[in-house]
Amino acid sequence: MAGGVTGGAAGTWSDRFEQGLHPFIEAFNASISFDLTLLQEDLDGSIAHARMLAACGVISDAEADQLNQGLETIRREAAEGQFNPGLADEDVHFAVERRLIALLGPVGKKLHTGRSRNDQVGTDLRLWLRRRLDEVDSDLQRLQKALFDQADQHRETLIPGYTHLQRAQPLCLAHHLLAYMEMLQRDRERLRDVRRRVNVCPLGAAALAGTPVPIDRRHTAAALGFEAVYANSLDAVSDRDFCVEFSAAASLVMAHLSRLSEEVIAWASEEFGFVRLTDRCATGSSLMPQKKNPDVPELVRGKCGRVFGHLQALLTMIKGLPLAYNKDFQEDKEALFDAFRTMRDCVEATAILFEEGLEFRVERLNQAVEQDFSNATDVADYLVARGVPFREAYQLVGAVVRRCLDQKCLLRDLDLQAWKELHPAFGPDLHEALAPRAVVAARRSEGGTGFDRVQEQLQLWSDRLK
Repeated sequence: MAGGVTGGAAGTWSDRFEQGLHPFIEAFNASISFDLTLLQEDLDGSIAHARMLAACGVISDAEADQLNQGLETIRREAAEGQFNPGLADEDVHFAVERRLIALLGPVGKKLHTGRSRNDQVGTDLRLWLRRRLDEVDSDLQRLQKALFDQADQHRETLIPGYTHLQRAQPLCLAHHLLAYMEMLQRDRERLRDVRRRVNVCPLGAAALAGTPVPIDRRHTAAALGFEAVYANSLDAVSDRDFCVEFSAAASLVMAHLSRLSEEVIAWASEEFGFVRLTDRCATGSSLMPQKKNPDVPELVRGKCGRVFGHLQALLTMIKGLPLAYNKDFQEDKEALFDAFRTMRDCVEATAILFEEGLEFRVERLNQAVEQDFSNATDVADYLVARGVPFREAYQLVGAVVRRCLDQKCLLRDLDLQAWKELHPAFGPDLHEALAPRAVVAARRSEGGTGFDRVQEQLQLWSDRLK
């Protein structure tokens, strides 16, 4: 086997080892196939570390310059497809160090002074996730903008509102869509909060106990844009809370996307008929030529399980680990990378769906709210406004609904005389008050679906999204 970074015969390890790993165990042990994702972050961290070592007098400025030039050479080689480490490199950290030594000779061996792979990988992961959190915030804002544009177009459109998936009360469609914008805003706030805890630097904690090398941890932290350093070296190398926190926040994003997807799937069915899928985001059937399937929301709904599963895997990984670093932590990367990639893909797909993949059928929506008893509460409210106790009004309206069901008619079909026989408080303005548009407009309480309130919220969101 070729000598490792230390020149020993056992690959990457010191001369304590006389034999190389069993070929299967070598492959089983290696993480290079997936942690090469961290290459750019590993190079950034190494450049900052080399500069810090020079600033502290541990290496010379000339040596730091050589190291940084070598690291930038590796970056260029990677960009040109010429840096292709294999199993013998085990992980991205050794791959970079081995290539650096090949480029620079003995100077390359000085880079690892005052650090360990334990604090190095923790730093790389945080740099990677911090950058991705900034990117996904923009993606979530794009989805909010797509929802806003639909809401803005449909500020006067009505849609049935449901509880228990039963018709409840009519809503302004814009109000319905704005509810998802609120969910996404909480998602953005949660992810920003995760970013704050991600932005703490473990570099300099070394393997687990710190280092006698006279380093300046805050120098590298500042160079890499971290706001603070870990106060405890054991905690620094063994903390994966941020991976769990991100996966939990990502799981909530996915849950929200899945709820929205479920509604779109229902709305697109013949039974609802509230939306029409465009050819841009739908597929057909290999057998039934009339079909147009809502593949995008179905895939989003289905992919939730992957992200939820990664959260469970990460929790299980850390739950029984003693301090400090353990090889179990190698399992954090694939879970973290896939949770992020899955969530981000689903956010983008949902944004495209609302940008150009569906059209609301306004006439169908407005007709839908005319065909039910979702204005029954408004009859009770009508009586309450005229001094009738709510519970008395509630019981009366329930009896009226039963009567209408028996007669196969709607509340609007009863004439004023029939209403007055039920209670003298009913007046000639009743039918106007029961019209779906009037029902929606009347809900002016803060946060309600009234058109005036929705207009206020649309203006607030317009300002916020700028």
